[in-house]
Amino acid sequence: MRKRYILRYMRKLAALVLLSSALYAQTPKQVLPGEDWVNLFNGKDLTGWVKVGNETWNVEAGTIHGLATTKDYGYLKTEKSYKDFHLSLRFKCEGDGNSGVFFHVDFKPGTADVSQGMQFEIDCRIGQHTAGLYGDGRGWLVWPSPENETVVRADDWNEYLLKVEGNHFVSRLNGVLMVDFTDPKPKSFDGPIALQLHSGGSGNMRFKNIMIRDLTKR
Repeated sequence: MRKRYILRYMRKLAALVLLSSALYAQTPKQVLPGEDWVNLFNGKDLTGWVKVGNETWNVEAGTIHGLATTKDYGYLKTEKSYKDFHLSLRFKCEGDGNSGVFFHVDFKPGTADVSQGMQFEIDCRIGQHTAGLYGDGRGWLVWPSPENETVVRADDWNEYLLKVEGNHFVSRLNGVLMVDFTDPKPKSFDGPIALQLHSGGSGNMRFKNIMIRDLTKR
C-alpha cells in the first residue's frame, strides 16, 4: 500500500515538473532596460545591408568604408524597414565628402534616386549643418543652432545618436543636443535606413558601432 502511494506521488510530481518546464519555456524572456539595442553591423561583412547605386562599399578594419568612385549618389541601406527607432553609430569623414543617415527611405526602381525619406546630415566641414534634417522633397527642415555648428570633429570619430518617434526627430552629436524637431506635415513613415555618399565623386566615409533600438509596434 505504502509503495503504491509513493509511486502515485512520484508520477504527480514528475507531471508537475514537466508542466512547469513547458510553461517556463513559453514565457517570453524579459528584456531589461538597455538590452533591446542590437547591432546592425557585425564588423566583418555587409550582411543585412544592400548597396544602391554604383559607389563602393566594403568592410575595412571593422568599419564600413564608403568610397565615391563615380559622380553619382550612392547608398547602403538596411534590408529591414524601421518605423520608430533610436539609432547609435560612429562616423568619420576622410576628405571633404558629404554624407547622411537616411530613414524611411525608398528609391525609384533600378536607380539611386530617392523617392521618399529624410536624412540627418553629415558633413565635417564647419557650417554645413551636420545633424540637421533634410529631405522628402522639402529641402532643409531644420538646422542646428549656430553655436553648435562646430561640434562636429573634422578629423576624428563622431558619435551620433538619432531618434525617430512618429513625427518627432532628435539628433545628438558628440553628446550635444543638435535638433529636437516635431514635423507638422510628415510625408514618409516607414522604410529602410541608409548611409549616403553624396554625388560629386569626393565622398570617403567610415561608419562603425552601428546599433539600433527598434521601437516599432508591428
